[in-house]
Amino acid sequence: MARAPDSKSGCWGFESLLACQNIKEIRFTISCCGVQVFRGLQLADIREGVGNLVQYFQDSKVELKKVTWPSRKETLGLTWVVLIFVVIISLFLGVSDLGLSKLVKLVLGA
Repeated sequence: MARAPDSKSGCWGFESLLACQNIKEIRFTISCCGVQVFRGLQLADIREGVGNLVQYFQDSKVELKKVTWPSRKETLGLTWVVLIFVVIISLFLGVSDLGLSKLVKLVLGA
């Protein structure tokens, strides 16, 4: 039975970075047994991604300022409506389930 290759047997190869030299591109390749698995990113791509993330949060902040938030009174009123509706539907489904289970037992004679 053959052994799976590991890092000590030379399966994973890494191209090293030049140390502290105005790096404009992070270059590294992860390969396994001659197959390229991942290639590094350029710093410009990373900067663009961070810029897009910052823009997203700025746009989100602007949109949240446009939202008309309900008052405390409206929120409490609607909460009570939902709770009462849930209780009514629960009772209806419980009674329906009980009635249908009795009907099935009656029909099947169990």
